[in-house]
Amino acid sequence: MDFKGILRTILKICLPLVFGCLLLWFLYRKMDVSEIWRVVKEGVRYDIILFSLLFGLAANIIRGLRWGLLISSLGERFKMSNVIYAVLGNYAVNLVLPRVGEVWRCGVITKYDKIPFSKLLGTLLIDRVSDTIMVGLITLMIFIFNINFFTSFFAKNPALLDGFQSMFNSIWIYVILIVFCVGIWFIFTYMSNFTLVQKAKTLLLNVWEGMKSIWLMKHKVRFLLETVLIWAGYFCYFYITFYAFDFTRDLGVSVGLIAFTMSSIGVAVPVQGGIGPWHFMVIATLVCFGVNESDAAAFALVVHTVQTVWTGLCGLFGVIALPLTNKGTQKTAVVSE
Repeated sequence: MDFKGILRTILKICLPLVFGCLLLWFLYRKMDVSEIWRVVKEGVRYDIILFSLLFGLAANIIRGLRWGLLISSLGERFKMSNVIYAVLGNYAVNLVLPRVGEVWRCGVITKYDKIPFSKLLGTLLIDRVSDTIMVGLITLMIFIFNINFFTSFFAKNPALLDGFQSMFNSIWIYVILIVFCVGIWFIFTYMSNFTLVQKAKTLLLNVWEGMKSIWLMKHKVRFLLETVLIWAGYFCYFYITFYAFDFTRDLGVSVGLIAFTMSSIGVAVPVQGGIGPWHFMVIATLVCFGVNESDAAAFALVVHTVQTVWTGLCGLFGVIALPLTNKGTQKTAVVSE
């Protein structure tokens, strides 16, 4: 790798991490560190938090099974264990390079099961779109039934709403979108004889074939059920930790669901492990429901740290298991519909 490549990789790792750490520092800079540390040492039932980790692992294993459904609809042969390990490893890679884990998991399945990368990319898009729809539906439900919370949340954090509005009020975002669409149309209409354009067309067709997998799938009900189970698992993963702290134990499921939804939105920011945005969303939400700011900060710090370490360990296991379980073996396993 040349110097520019090394520099680009370093920037991809460091810039998101620096952003997250700066946001974390901004959140905690004026808080009572001694009070937060007291809660961390004396006010946490770590056995409950450790129990909650099982639900996060179960959700990610089910995610692997769901992805296997999409891949199998393409008629490809593969080992289900490879798919599960790849999904676990996905999250470990994302802790280093945000959003690169998704590309990595497609790459390792291509390597070990010889499935075209572009087809896997199509199934991955369906996988991610399904999650986006779930988060959107949960957010919409929370918004409809808890409009007072969102009014209070944006009243206390006006910069968020202002930034969102200013983005769509800018004419440049529409100019860029139009130029991009026109440019794509021009390339594929008038430059279709170029080798690079033909390769791009082939890639897009393979991606589309992968995306069609959800319509070709025989077990659509199973896919929907596993999608619900994934997010039910993630919710339990988060909500059970409420019972590890005196100040969140009695907040109830509805508050837990709101905090979980806001934390899921925070994770969407391309920062390693959601560090910073996740803390901000959770702290701001808990404060809206009367939790002391220092206590909310302690909750976010403990839960995020333990869950991030757990995600990293499970992911590292997946990364190590892939070459070990495929050593000297050929592609023999089949997942059938």
